Order: sequence, then structure tokens, then C-alpha cells
Amino acid sequence: MTDACIRAVVESIHSSPTQAVLYLSGGASLALGLLMSVPGASNTVLEAVVPYSRMSMIQLLAKIPSQYCSQQTSDEMALLAYNRALKLSSPGSPVLGVGFTGSLATSRPKLGDHRFHLSTRTSDRHWASTVTLSKGLRSRDQEEKVSSYFLLKAIASACKVSSTFDSELTESDVNDECERFFDEDQELEQLINGQISFKVYPFSSDKSNSDRKIILSGSFNPLHDGHLKLLEVATSICGDGYPCFELSAINADKPPLSIPQIKERVMQFEKIGKTVIISNQPYFYKKAELFPGSAFVIGADTAVRLINPKYYDGSYNRMIETLSGCKRTGCIFIVAGRNVDGSFKVLEDYDIPEVLKDMFVPIPAERFRMDISSTEIRKSRGM
Repeated sequence: MTDACIRAVVESIHSSPTQAVLYLSGGASLALGLLMSVPGASNTVLEAVVPYSRMSMIQLLAKIPSQYCSQQTSDEMALLAYNRALKLSSPGSPVLGVGFTGSLATSRPKLGDHRFHLSTRTSDRHWASTVTLSKGLRSRDQEEKVSSYFLLKAIASACKVSSTFDSELTESDVNDECERFFDEDQELEQLINGQISFKVYPFSSDKSNSDRKIILSGSFNPLHDGHLKLLEVATSICGDGYPCFELSAINADKPPLSIPQIKERVMQFEKIGKTVIISNQPYFYKKAELFPGSAFVIGADTAVRLINPKYYDGSYNRMIETLSGCKRTGCIFIVAGRNVDGSFKVLEDYDIPEVLKDMFVPIPAERFRMDISSTEIRKSRGM
């Protein structure tokens, strides 16, 4: 009966829209096997990593943890997994980061407790639990089973799926758990502070089977018809991909946007049913790391800045190196003509370095040309 119940719960997890990244160390590996053995696992599991050695954990966390098996470490693993899931997930899908670290029974007696720490992170919830198992009550296999069942139940809860099986904890085991919920303002604050990488507002009803994003970045102050037409034309040139807008909360030469400013600009996209991503990266080489394989839609004025060594400490080689890094992520730039210093310029007016030429795709002027800018619109509105 338990096996049938577990399988039913895993099937429900796979039927949910949630996509997950799991970082597991020191136990609960049976849970991964159960998730992967039921058809539909690719709907849920984006990636699973087992940082079992100390060096693996250090590289995952990018630091030496104060304790390898602790609630703090599992919390940090879950947040890293959540940010990784954001990068790997289909546009607009709810994502889940899971962090687990355990110190279970081994071939030699342990001086400390047999315990495990588990954290799950979604966009609006952080749930954490420390379970101390009764020492000497179970074999390693049995502790592995308990921790795995407990983890599966936590994943089901994060996916809003009910779980009917028993995790097999006893009254002598101690489970200390807590949870925090985040509202939109708190999530945006975490984004501005760099805790999370980006937030997707999937207002669009458009669906695409492609993982590739076609991204028009901007300040959108205000959003106007030129933005909408430009993304539409760029999408038709790319042929395949999920079109979306991207607003950076962090600017290279201005103060960060405030939460009210972000929410006000997001409302523009909600009104017209277009997906917008809020990120914390103002530079395209960083955007390429966040959205690998994407097509970025830019104007010719932005393209000329991208290839100007001035913006790379005056180093031509650094410019080539930085943009080659973007190229290695699979990113390209779709370039529209723009008014630059009083005249209309297109990509062909600029000398793109040979090694980067295949990264830049022109939009013909006859397919898109709009001379008005957001700045001019603000002036006309007295903003």
C-alpha cells in the first residue's frame, strides 16, 4: 500500500507545473530514485546534484561552510537551487529549490546526533526542518528511507500536492520545522539585494515549446507601441522562442528602482497581457549568464556601445573576451535601427569585429523603424 501511495504522490508531483532543482548531501538519495523512476520526471526535475565531498560542497556554496550538516547550509543550498531552477525552467513555470544535508548512521558509531536538515524555497515560501532521529533505532538503510520519505512529502507540499503516505518518524524522533511566506514586496526586496536572480511575471497567454527566450530589455518608462512592435518583428525573425520583456531593477549609472517604481512599470505589462522579467543585472554579459541561449533585442545605439572598448576599461581585448563569453552561452543580439546623433543608423553602419559578427542579426529598416523614444514620450506628456 505504501509503495502505491508513494507512486501516486510522485505522479501528482510530476503532473503539477512546478519545476525543481535538488541539492542533496548525506542522505535522501532514495527520494531522487523514486522521483526519477516514475514517468514524467522530466516535467519536474530540472537538475539534481549530490555535493557529497567537502570540496564539492565548498564549490557549490562558493565558501567553506561553518558546518557542513546544518540548517544554515541546507537553507543556502535551497536558495542556490531556487536560483538555478529560475535559470533552467520554462518561462513562467513555478520553480522549487530543495536543499538537504544529513548526518545519518554510518559503518562506525557517531558521537553526535543522527539528523538531517531540509529546506525548500519557492517564490513566496521558505520552509525548513531539522529532524533528529532516535540514535540506534534504525539501520542506515532505514534512516535513508525515513529521510527520503520526509523529503518527498516536503516536495509534494511545495508543489501543492497532498501526500497520504507516512514518513515513518516515531514519537522519539524530533522534528523542528518553521516556514516563512513572502509577499511581492519582500520578493522584490530580495531581488534588489541580490538574494534571488530574477522574477517572472507570466502575464502572456502565448505558449512556446522552446526554452529559448527572445528578450527586449529596457526601462519601459513608459512602455509604448514601438517596444511591442519591435519584439513582434524580432520574434518573427528568430522563428522560435518565447518573447518577453526584461526590466533591470539595478542600473549601471543610476540608483536602483524602488519597489513602487517596479510595480508601476509591471502594471503596464499586466494590462496588455505581456510577460515581463524583473532582473538585477544591468549588463548584457551578466544577462547572458542569467538567460543562456537567449536572443536579446537591442537598438543600433546599444550595439555600438557593446563593441566600444571604452566600456571595457579602454581594452579592445577585454571587449572581445567579454562578448565571446556571451557567445559561448548561445546568446545572440537582434539589432534594430535607431536614431543616433540625429541620423538613423542600422547595424550595417558599424564595424562589428569578425569574431563576433555571427552574434549580431540585423532587423531590416523596412520591417521596423520607429524614431520616437520613451524620453520623447515622457517630454510630450510633461513627465
